[in-house]
Amino acid sequence: MQPKNTIVQLKRLIGLKFSDPEVQAIVPSFLFPVAAGPNDEIIITVNYQGEKKTFTPERLVAVILSDLKSIAEADHGAKVTDAVVSVPVFFTDAQRRAMLDACHISGLNTMRLMHETTATALAYGIFKTAEFGDDPHNVVFVDVGHSALQVCVVRFTKSQLKVLATGFDRNLGGNAFDQAMFDHFCEEFKATKKIDVKTNARASLRLRIAIEKMKKILSANPEAPLSIECLMDEVDVKSSMTREKMEELSKDLLERMMAPVTSAMSEAGIVPADIKAVELVGNASRMPFIPAQLKAFFGFECSRTLNASECVARGCALQGAMLSPQFKVRDFEVVDSFPFPVSLSWVADDGEVKDMEMFERNNAVPSTKMMTFFRNETFAIQAKYVVPALLPPGADTAVGAFEVGPVPKSKDPEGKTKLKVKVRLNLNGLVSVESAQAVEEIEEEVPPEEVPAPPQQPAAENGENGENGENAAAAEGDDAMETAAAPEPAAPVMKKRVIKTDVPVKSTVGGLPAKVLETFVAEEFEMALQDRVMEETKERKNAVEEYVYGTRAKLSDQLAPFVEPEAAEKFRAALEATEDWLYDEGEDETKGVYVAKLEELKKMGDPIELRAAEERARPAAGATLASVAAAFEAQAAPDDAHAHIDAQDLEKVRDECKAALDWLAEKTALQEKTAKTAPPVLLSADVVKKTEALKRVAEPILARPKPAPPKPEPTKVEEPMDTAEGDDAAEPMETEGGAPEGDAPPAADDLD
Repeated sequence: MQPKNTIVQLKRLIGLKFSDPEVQAIVPSFLFPVAAGPNDEIIITVNYQGEKKTFTPERLVAVILSDLKSIAEADHGAKVTDAVVSVPVFFTDAQRRAMLDACHISGLNTMRLMHETTATALAYGIFKTAEFGDDPHNVVFVDVGHSALQVCVVRFTKSQLKVLATGFDRNLGGNAFDQAMFDHFCEEFKATKKIDVKTNARASLRLRIAIEKMKKILSANPEAPLSIECLMDEVDVKSSMTREKMEELSKDLLERMMAPVTSAMSEAGIVPADIKAVELVGNASRMPFIPAQLKAFFGFECSRTLNASECVARGCALQGAMLSPQFKVRDFEVVDSFPFPVSLSWVADDGEVKDMEMFERNNAVPSTKMMTFFRNETFAIQAKYVVPALLPPGADTAVGAFEVGPVPKSKDPEGKTKLKVKVRLNLNGLVSVESAQAVEEIEEEVPPEEVPAPPQQPAAENGENGENGENAAAAEGDDAMETAAAPEPAAPVMKKRVIKTDVPVKSTVGGLPAKVLETFVAEEFEMALQDRVMEETKERKNAVEEYVYGTRAKLSDQLAPFVEPEAAEKFRAALEATEDWLYDEGEDETKGVYVAKLEELKKMGDPIELRAAEERARPAAGATLASVAAAFEAQAAPDDAHAHIDAQDLEKVRDECKAALDWLAEKTALQEKTAKTAPPVLLSADVVKKTEALKRVAEPILARPKPAPPKPEPTKVEEPMDTAEGDDAAEPMETEGGAPEGDAPPAADDLD
């Protein structure tokens, strides 16, 4: 609807300068205005809140991220603060920092910038660890997206994903094929219909949409038609295209497609025979000639086991779960690689510029290197990309400048301070001098450890001699000889001690200045707040409109018996007046106005709705009360099951049931005499309350358990008395009858 106010392809603009050749090449195809800012930044003008306002690509990406954030929060039901954000593998330092700035503006804490191809590999490999044996499993991922082609060679094991090499063409994607057909049809219609489509924004957009639809048809059919009514100047256009014609128009694009694949395979040091699978993703990969070229190179069909549109997001989600302490994920290491070699340069003492490649192409990420310098003064280190051909045309090779110092003076007047400088390539693909330390080694005396004297031998006892009979004599008297010499004191020991002192590091890198960034954060917050207000206003307006249409239809049908004719006409007139107001004066009102208008209508409609609702709900509520009262009354009748309950309590239950039924009968009789258009005498809510009150009285009484029967007293068993203790117990004496005295049979008089 608004082609000049709809911004597209921001990923191709973020982090670049307006004067960059790639930007200049794609600006003519944009329907929205793009210009250069004061510092050669890209400025995009849009119509926001009825005013012309300018935005940078970073801020517009932040708007998208902020909207995605709100969608995720609504779906998850909780605040979203952390995120893993995907970027193309060919993003430079400036583009990566611009993406981090966009995330910061949108209120997201970036846990990691992850390459799109690596995210795809993670989504593929983490669920296939059971298939990977001890031998490496090599897979090639080819991602043909809207604007770029990316290739990634990955080696899988049971517990690891390692990116061996990457390749890319940042301008070869589905959009490039669309542009080739767009130019063809513009020339055709210019010659046959005498119209220049490129001069009309809406016509250009409609033609691009039709071409994209045609491209999808050609993916499954040999020919596709093109027909657009009133494309421009009330001119209808019709045409068609075959798959062969499309391939002919895209011949130069097809020739470029295999270059990233072959370069990635060469850098990985493997041949097609070493590849187990080729996974094809990206929406543009569905064009038949792309898998056909890959099949010719690798010798087998490409697989499509991943969702071509969602695999990158799934991989980022899995990486986020791995980095978060709140989730438990199977052990699976992700070893990414960096596509650009980076070197560091500095000026030596003799004035010569030294240069060293610190991170090679396809260096593992993250990676840390240590450098040693000998300096007495502050010095600078510059980081830059080594191979400009890998960067966008005309891109600045500089990555950042780092100033190390001030350096503490060495204690040796002729010496220099030894510095250890740590350089890091972090998870986001950013190079930085992380820290610097002055290292000083000093020698100092360490007091020797005291050697304990050997223990003295005990003197021989009087009258006992040693082997020669001399020990006792040597130990006697005041002039006894010492048996061992005292140890001599040890010489002091010299040891080296290392003292490390942190040295400040000042970084000058890309990205937005802190003050500008905070200004953008505040403005984004205000815009997000306005969005919420607008959304709530729209919801309230829709609520008024829905109430008008819904209630007006019910007034002639469901609600008709419950409203007087005069009141119905008055209410219907109010609804029609509100409808007219919505499409005239009330088209663009505030949220409060819509809320007040809805309340005004509900004051007239709610009593009618209440009478209709009560008419439907009242019989069921009354039937429930009657059945509950009858059930309680039956249970409270005197019987054996409730004999343990006090008779007065049972009588109380029966009285409450009778009172509830009498109340229901009385109110029902009054309601039957009341007109449907009058306020109801008996409300279903009152019946429900009466039912609950009856339950609160009857249930505790009727649910009273029977008392437990008394437990029988245990019988006492007399134990035989022991008459003897210990080992002196006497044996029982035998009587004349031969039985022991203690076991004499009872006398006849003792038997009962």
